[in-house]
Amino acid sequence: MPAAVDDVELGRRAQAAVMVRPRLLSRRWLPRYCRQMRETEVDRGGRLLRVRDTGDPGGSVVMYFHGTPGSRLDLSFGEQLAAERGVRLVLFDRPGYGGSTPAPFGLAATAADAHAVADNLGVDRFATLGMSGGGPHALAAATVPGGRVTRVGVASGAGPFQEVPGGLDSLDDNDRAAAALLPGDPAAAAAGFAAGFEPLAELARESGGSGVVAAFADLLSARDSELLQDERLGSAFAATMHEALRQGTSGGGWDNVAWVGEWDIDLGTIRCPVLLWYGSDDRFAPPVHGVWLNEHLPSARLVMRVGEGHLGILEHLGEMLGELTA
Repeated sequence: MPAAVDDVELGRRAQAAVMVRPRLLSRRWLPRYCRQMRETEVDRGGRLLRVRDTGDPGGSVVMYFHGTPGSRLDLSFGEQLAAERGVRLVLFDRPGYGGSTPAPFGLAATAADAHAVADNLGVDRFATLGMSGGGPHALAAATVPGGRVTRVGVASGAGPFQEVPGGLDSLDDNDRAAAALLPGDPAAAAAGFAAGFEPLAELARESGGSGVVAAFADLLSARDSELLQDERLGSAFAATMHEALRQGTSGGGWDNVAWVGEWDIDLGTIRCPVLLWYGSDDRFAPPVHGVWLNEHLPSARLVMRVGEGHLGILEHLGEMLGELTA
């Protein structure tokens, strides 16, 4: 286990992680990978989506949907791995996160955004992968007609809170009050949910993200804590949290409206294989969410990892990408 670092040092490393990471690549991958990693913006009728295009430029495409909160930097720790596995990663910030224009959104709206991003990049077919609150959005993209989505991966993702047993009961007082405003007043509900993220946003602003890691300490499973003690993974987590919340908390508010409220998509229209990865000790998306999705998606396959928590993607990303592009 690497030696502990203080908050100041961890914050410095988190802020620098995205800038220095390409310089740390092996010479063998430097010419191909660094030329491909680029960021761009996609115009969606006056609002912009910030997009990160990385990995192997000629590889099979996996479009990633970040967590809640999260950003297009979620998988910065695994970009070299993706290149080595022959995978092109496409990631974008949902409205209000990172570099994307704040705006109301739901699952269907994110699905439309995802396909617009694919159009803009000239991508015909792609798999999707969603982590935590990004899981419902990864599923949503596969409900769009046309068969462009080849496979869906959900890593520790939320199921429909209105239908998953105990889902609404698991909310804290703030989120329960916000959820009570649905479906009648989604804007007020989004504002209520967003208020719950404010302490996290303040920590992210003050510490460059490192304080967010400390804030999660009491909420993580033992395995999750071990993973974030790794300097590389902890720095990547801090960096994406800092980026996610730099504009404020509206993205998190509308995310919660999208999947705590009634889902505005029909899961029954998904025809491609769905791969579900969950940890038995997950304290954020308990196993019941994965079980519910497995029972309601006829093409799903559930992998439940005993003793693991919410952050399994940090150590199983290579396996996930392999299965999604097989």
